[in-house]
Amino acid sequence: MKVNKWPGVSLIVMATILLWIKTYIVYKTSFDIEIDNTIQEFILLINPLSFLLFIFGLGLFMKKDRSRTRFILSSSFIISFILYGNVVFYRFFDDFLTLPVLFQTSNFSDLGTSAGEIIEWKDLFYFADVIILALIIKFKPNLFALKSYSKANRRAYFLVAIALVFFNLGLAETERPQLLTRTFDREILVKNIGTYNYHLYDIFLQSKSSAQRALADGSELADIDNYVRATHVQPNKEMFGIAKGKNLIVVSLESLQSFPINNTVNGEEVTPFLNDFIGESYYFENFYHQTQQGKTSDSEFIFDNSLYPLNRGAVFFTHAGNEYESMTETLAEKGYYTAAMHANNKSFWNRDIMYDSLGYERFYSLPDYEVTEENSVNWGMKDIPFFEQSVRHMKEMPQPFMTKLITLTNHYPFYLDEEDELIEPYTSNDGTVNRYFQTVRYMDEAIKEFIQDLKDSGIYEDSIIVMYGDHYGISENHNKAMSKYLGKEITPFVSTQLQRVPMIIHIPGQVGKTLSTVSGQIDIKPTIMHLLGIETKENIQFGSDMFSEQHEDFIVLRDGSFITKDYVYTDNKCWDKETEQTTDMNYCEPYKDRAEKELQYSDKVIYGDLLRFYEKNKFRDEERKEE
Repeated sequence: MKVNKWPGVSLIVMATILLWIKTYIVYKTSFDIEIDNTIQEFILLINPLSFLLFIFGLGLFMKKDRSRTRFILSSSFIISFILYGNVVFYRFFDDFLTLPVLFQTSNFSDLGTSAGEIIEWKDLFYFADVIILALIIKFKPNLFALKSYSKANRRAYFLVAIALVFFNLGLAETERPQLLTRTFDREILVKNIGTYNYHLYDIFLQSKSSAQRALADGSELADIDNYVRATHVQPNKEMFGIAKGKNLIVVSLESLQSFPINNTVNGEEVTPFLNDFIGESYYFENFYHQTQQGKTSDSEFIFDNSLYPLNRGAVFFTHAGNEYESMTETLAEKGYYTAAMHANNKSFWNRDIMYDSLGYERFYSLPDYEVTEENSVNWGMKDIPFFEQSVRHMKEMPQPFMTKLITLTNHYPFYLDEEDELIEPYTSNDGTVNRYFQTVRYMDEAIKEFIQDLKDSGIYEDSIIVMYGDHYGISENHNKAMSKYLGKEITPFVSTQLQRVPMIIHIPGQVGKTLSTVSGQIDIKPTIMHLLGIETKENIQFGSDMFSEQHEDFIVLRDGSFITKDYVYTDNKCWDKETEQTTDMNYCEPYKDRAEKELQYSDKVIYGDLLRFYEKNKFRDEERKEE
């Protein structure tokens, strides 16, 4: 029996409709995209359509049915794979893919259990339209009207696609003015122009950033230098040089946020040792991480340079060849032996290349540690044996030394061996949150043994010890369980407050003190340098001494949010800290331009590799002569 073709129903239309519907379903089920009104919902619905019409429309120029069929099927698969890649990345990082991230292939082989935790069998749904198309083409090929199209028909088709682009952009610009010039928030871009158009825009941004270095001539430094000089604050005179000549031991605490500190789970302290150690140290309770897609590597970058990380990708990958004025390089010039210690592959986050740019003399990586199956879990070597072996390396270092240790056990998906589970898991329907408290407790125990090893080795009393959380551990994807633990709704304000991480500075002979200064990772470099008696006013940096009485209660997060003494700006709203409710935007307005300016200035320094033009004394002398 002869099957009639469906007049006017082409494979192109079918592929477009299937992928359009699937994309919208994915928006609603796999991404946490906040919709405030009907117009935003309508924009979200239509934003994939123009891109899909353009891509599949290329098949109209193919004369052979077989070529057109293969093109449409392969295009459908590739687009679905891109969409699925965003879903998997979003599950892990609560963010969307960018082009620089895709180039970080050296990290992929180390994902291990983390990848297995976020990939599910149900994910076949993300390729359902491809499977349906393939089955129809295989078993019912004559259902589609595959025919040649005239120039007039093709012209009309693409005119409709172009009209949809401008209609989408017009609505988006009305709903969100300056959409494409204020790109701190990828969710806003995806919500308004769609996942696929967002990736095209991302390619444009990457091309633009690549051109910035070639076109830079150093003239941009004048405005940046003037801004840094205008906002410079004098360090605390009493604290300046108080740790001069001491060893500097820095510990990057993997995924440790502030909320477990001085807190309990199931009636037991989560961080009993750190709670006591804080009492003997300077503890900054309003200290925020400022990382973005580079996560731990971003925190390292901020720590060493007092510059903001990039909004897309990781500086460690994209700009490892830049000229920097790192704290590590400065300390090396002052006679310090500088080292980094991390029991992982040296190429992870491109550290082996970036550490050279930052001035590290030695990187103790995987080959420098005795790593076995018994002393490893999750992403690699457990913290307790890592600290133990690291202290052995420290004993052999010439003094004074500066060394940075990067912990690993408290890493998503937060698994532990049974013998290392020192407390019971939290009880919610979210395994990630439940296990997090256990790995934090293990980290606390590891730090306890580490401090004791430093004392036993004789290093402790002649060292300043700095510990800070590198980035969040629990993303917004786990708000339901976190809401249960905290006993309140996770609003954008609460979510921003959850970006606080511990910042501990222990100085031998100093009495402990908790400080409420609003500060962030951008402040670490100037603070430590001043404690060691090294002036930093000649540096291009955006942080300031946290001990200074002039230090302003103002910190900018990489997504454009900012925190002051009394207010938090996030999600395009101004929040009152005392009431935890939205308030008049006028309270936050005076800081908005400054926040954007700092991020833009920092980006210019990195994208243009501007510090290669910056000779501190010569540049400033010329500036002063002009004045």
